[in-house]
Amino acid sequence: MASHLPPKPIAQYEETAGGGLAAGAQHAPRGLMRWLLTTNHKEIGTLYLIFSLTMFFIGGIFAMVVRAELFQPGLQLVQPEFFNQMTTMHGLIMVFGAVMPAFVGLANWMVPLQIGAPDMALPRLNNFSFWLLPVAFLMLLSTLVMPGGAPDFGWTFYAPLSTTYAPPSTTFFIFSLHMAGISSILGAINIIATILNLRAPGMRMMDMPLFVWTWLITAFLLIAVMPVLAGVITMMLMDINFGTSFFNAAGGGDPVLFQHLFWFFGHPEVYIMILPAFGIVSVIIPTFARKRLFGYASMVYATASIAILSFLVWAHHMFVVGLPLVAELFFMYTTMLIAVPTGVKVFNWIATLFGGSISFEPPMLFSLAFVVLFTIGGFSGLMLAISPADFQYHDTYFVVAHFHYVLVPGAVFAIMAGVYYWLPKWTGHYPHLRLSQWHFWLSVIGVNLTFFPMHFAGLAGMPRRIPDYALQFADFNMVTSLGAFLFGASQLLFVWVVIKCVRGGEKAPARAWEGAEDLEWSVPSPAPLHTFETPPDFQPQQH
Repeated sequence: MASHLPPKPIAQYEETAGGGLAAGAQHAPRGLMRWLLTTNHKEIGTLYLIFSLTMFFIGGIFAMVVRAELFQPGLQLVQPEFFNQMTTMHGLIMVFGAVMPAFVGLANWMVPLQIGAPDMALPRLNNFSFWLLPVAFLMLLSTLVMPGGAPDFGWTFYAPLSTTYAPPSTTFFIFSLHMAGISSILGAINIIATILNLRAPGMRMMDMPLFVWTWLITAFLLIAVMPVLAGVITMMLMDINFGTSFFNAAGGGDPVLFQHLFWFFGHPEVYIMILPAFGIVSVIIPTFARKRLFGYASMVYATASIAILSFLVWAHHMFVVGLPLVAELFFMYTTMLIAVPTGVKVFNWIATLFGGSISFEPPMLFSLAFVVLFTIGGFSGLMLAISPADFQYHDTYFVVAHFHYVLVPGAVFAIMAGVYYWLPKWTGHYPHLRLSQWHFWLSVIGVNLTFFPMHFAGLAGMPRRIPDYALQFADFNMVTSLGAFLFGASQLLFVWVVIKCVRGGEKAPARAWEGAEDLEWSVPSPAPLHTFETPPDFQPQQH
């Protein structure tokens, strides 16, 4: 429930909650120490976003190595062992280092502003959860120069590839993943405590913006499934270093047990990476359609339904391991069922657009691309849900196409939409319109050139994670690689737009977008370091 106690003055918050920035500006740390010790939610959100962008480019470089090797048949540039390291590191860094921290950064920046809170509920914990991440990913990246090389068994690190046949650096990979998991759990606890306890007086749960709702549900998902990941990688650690046989069939273990445990974490993880994206799009589309969101309550219930159902579908990744028929049927039907609340969301976005006075600013362009392209990814997911058909699709490039359509034009486009939407609030300037439009169109063309041909290569039988391939897949792979280089290069434009926006540009008023109605637009642009020193006068809207 929201706290209705009178709020403390902001200086008192800083002293009791452990603010890295003291009440008086003259006592505030400067330079590097300011960023190391800060407990301000806006500064920590900025750190998360910068870290995420850095990891996005590092993971992207690894993907470029993969696509350069696959540009033509035959071994061109790298050895198969290094190719496997690149595919593994690309997946691990994009999932755990780029997409998840970007959403946490947006949550840090925007959740307190959207609910009228002075800061996150646990500011010291907020600082600690961020600084775990650079240490974790420096350790992961350091495996590239260790004897035997980096992890080379795929981002899903299936046993026994990751235990019996793993390079010695696997132990460091496990430790880095533990640290990233602790960071996620602490961040989730902080977000839940903030949303439940620090809402502005008068703001009920059903008055919160959809971004806040989706993050509340995502935080509960994180707390539920990250310990499962911690358990499975600890079992790996025991198998590698202490002679146990959890996943070693020769010692009485079961490699399929690894898949059950991993995907019990892994499928909710997919929704951890997409539910906040739903929230961002659900805030942006009504703003630029100049309409209230259609079906607000049904969007909240659909989000909760997706989260609950995500625990019941994990074995659809395992149709080919020899599941009993009744299990295959159960997971097939539950996977199809999860399409219903997702369809509700797509319907509500379209209904919000219908009859609206739509304008196509950069945040709206990325949100519309999200709706169209994420839906394509959802349709291919339904194809994969059909157990007998999945026998054909499994471990082919069709699967690669599916999850990249969900995660790139899904999660990544939504993050970019959110950045363009809130940049005026962060910097006080609008992003450069023409450059933003160029970034959008090059990204959309690049994404579709990269991932759409993968569907056809996969349906024709091309296996994933191979450094060489038969001649009949050459044309598909050449188009895919050209699209990947275009998409990667166009993200440099995104960085330039952000830098230009930070440096200057057209001044943005407090309410930067005409249709924006949430609380964050009531504070000046750029948002002051401390906001809502006294709780805002919140007036509930009719949904």
